Amino acid sequence: MSIVDVMVLGFLAEGPQHGYELRRKIEQLYGHTRRVSDGTLYPAIDRLERNGHVVKKLASGRGRAGRHTLTLTDAGRAHLLEAIRTADGHDITDASRFFVVLTFLSLLPDRADRHAVLRRRLEFLETPASFFYDGDRPVRAEEVGDPYRRGLLLTARATSAAERAWIREEIDS
Repeated sequence: MSIVDVMVLGFLAEGPQHGYELRRKIEQLYGHTRRVSDGTLYPAIDRLERNGHVVKKLASGRGRAGRHTLTLTDAGRAHLLEAIRTADGHDITDASRFFVVLTFLSLLPDRADRHAVLRRRLEFLETPASFFYDGDRPVRAEEVGDPYRRGLLLTARATSAAERAWIREEIDS
């Protein structure tokens, strides 16, 4: 399932909404890093409707054309929960995509399922990595002479440490 599908279904889990409301919420969550165009959003909504995951109803408008209200179906909720429960690959390793999964993680009713997702993210964060390599070996900030590259690595290290600490705390609570 695409990350846009997850956002549409996740926000509809909060209640019925109009397309423009969804677009605003998606832009606030994801648009600051990756723009979501109408050409991406509305075909996703149409696809979710064809697959029975959302229902689109035309509501009469005051003084203007009617607007469509989108509602999550039971099948759509099940599809969303499965996507969150099984999040892996880029949904775990890409920070922006993981933040989307994290936004809707509380929808999973089973704490063990939520923790399994967090453990996959923690495993990824604990794997030695860098933006720069010497052959196959990750280069550490202390080895970089360029102050901007060093800054990138130090910032990434601090962010990763904070996220790992939060995940451990969440799993242990």
